[in-house]
Amino acid sequence: MLDQKTIEIIKSTVPVLEQHGETITKTFYELMFNNHPELLNIFNHANQKQGRQQKALANSVYAAAKYIDQLEMILPVVKQIAHKHRSLGIKPEHYPIVGEHLLLAIKAVLKDAATDEIIEAWAKAYGMIADAFINVEKSFYEEAGNTSGGWEDFRSFIVEKIVEESDVITSFYFTPADGKEIAEFIPGQYISIKLNNIPGEQYTHIRQYSLSESPNKKYYRISVKREDGLNNKPAGIVSTYLHSQLKAGDTIEISAPAGEFIFENNAEKPVLLLSGGVGITPMLSMLHHLADKKQKTVFIHAAINGSVHAFSEEVKQIEANNEYINSFICYEKPTELDKEGKCYDKEGYITADWLKQVVNNKDSIVYMCGPVVFMQVMYEALIEAGFQKENIRYEFFGPAMDLNEPQTV
Repeated sequence: MLDQKTIEIIKSTVPVLEQHGETITKTFYELMFNNHPELLNIFNHANQKQGRQQKALANSVYAAAKYIDQLEMILPVVKQIAHKHRSLGIKPEHYPIVGEHLLLAIKAVLKDAATDEIIEAWAKAYGMIADAFINVEKSFYEEAGNTSGGWEDFRSFIVEKIVEESDVITSFYFTPADGKEIAEFIPGQYISIKLNNIPGEQYTHIRQYSLSESPNKKYYRISVKREDGLNNKPAGIVSTYLHSQLKAGDTIEISAPAGEFIFENNAEKPVLLLSGGVGITPMLSMLHHLADKKQKTVFIHAAINGSVHAFSEEVKQIEANNEYINSFICYEKPTELDKEGKCYDKEGYITADWLKQVVNNKDSIVYMCGPVVFMQVMYEALIEAGFQKENIRYEFFGPAMDLNEPQTV
């Protein structure tokens, strides 16, 4: 436990962290990667370039300072990050490196304002926060290793088959190289894939992808969107490699399933699954599970048009075989072929008024996934349509962000 003086000093830095947090975390990553380039084998380079990792860390540091005397308030965030850390292979020995460079960054940005007293207080606070993460992650590693068919770090899998789902999304099926059983997962969870040999790349790249099948299979399936580098964003190193170079028969390293965005077994409540673009992947896993449970479910998916819409036939088949499932499709800009086939329910965007029409029960538990801007708009539409905030769950692909914070497309 921290002494009262240390707590007071940490809390006094909250306004400064709110103002300079992202500058501190940007400096932190620059210093750490310069002194420990081997850590670039773990961190997502794209999130670094886009500033998402810096923003997420700044938010976490700010929250830790604000609630330093009641860390139980941020335990859900700790668990969410700890799941990601376990899937990446973060270990206790990494934490002293992070702590050292975080303090260096605070000193570098705040200069004389970062007194010895403040640095000492933050060193104590970081030690306590690091211990919390290490303990939670230890339990996650043990849980992953002790689960039937489970393992702690990375395990070799064979690419069983590759299936093109749309013009931009492809599914990859993985079976264990050792032929043994694999761990089940909870719908909504993800796996990390580790690539050590991407041509032209100096470092290992690790990415998380949602599992897009039901959890009772002898294989894992992920469904990946090819990121082509539009709107001033760089092309996705890993997604491009998976789409253009990975082939059936190749071996790939995979983490055990992880993640806190999971389906909650609550048979009394109807469910709304709401997705945009490749955000369909965790929703599809949940849909398969809900169909097996025969639980009343509305599935709504938004895509630009039919050419980029993945799993339309799979969803139709699930709906046709289950009277408890109703699905609806919204195309922003349907093609002429889409219009001729009448394969969508709404043109344009999902609105609050339309949600009121297609979802009868506003007490539904909502699971939502898609681009950040899509989820921001949907969150507002759901509230306007009468859904309860406490019933809305959502997943970010990448570092967590704030749905109430303006984003650029």
